[in-house]
Amino acid sequence: MFRKQQKEDTMIGIPLGLLTANGVEWVFHKHVLHELGRNRASFWSFHWHDHHRNVRRNGFLDDDYRRPPLTWNAQTKEVAALVAGAAAVTPLLPFAPFFVGTLYYSAWNYYRVHKRSHLDPEWARKNLPWHYDHHMGPNPNANWCVTKPWFDHIMGTREPMENRQIA
Repeated sequence: MFRKQQKEDTMIGIPLGLLTANGVEWVFHKHVLHELGRNRASFWSFHWHDHHRNVRRNGFLDDDYRRPPLTWNAQTKEVAALVAGAAAVTPLLPFAPFFVGTLYYSAWNYYRVHKRSHLDPEWARKNLPWHYDHHMGPNPNANWCVTKPWFDHIMGTREPMENRQIA
């Protein structure tokens, strides 16, 4: 009646996890951080009113990432959201360990890549041009992905910036 779960059955969780994480990244950035975040009364306003402001003023650099991690600021709110997302999928761990493990990895990787990009604008311009374009390009309502531009391509929201240079 029940067959033993094969290694191949569980390994599919890795690409599905990567695709899911990128889709969540796109949806969350567009609908939560930008739509809800425009309202100053929203918990999510830090993204639009602090992070985007800092980055535009400082040529993609966001010095808030240099602050100690124990202060409540845009970056610690970002970490809190990532930890909450990871906690939300934890009940699936016994049933889909590769999928959940990949989502955990993706949350960690998102923070690592996002932080590095805003501490090293030249690295970001070369390695995450879609994210650089989101902040420094003419349309902040495009280029929603941070780690990989997959869902921007799928959803038609990837808008490359011409003559991308450090501001």
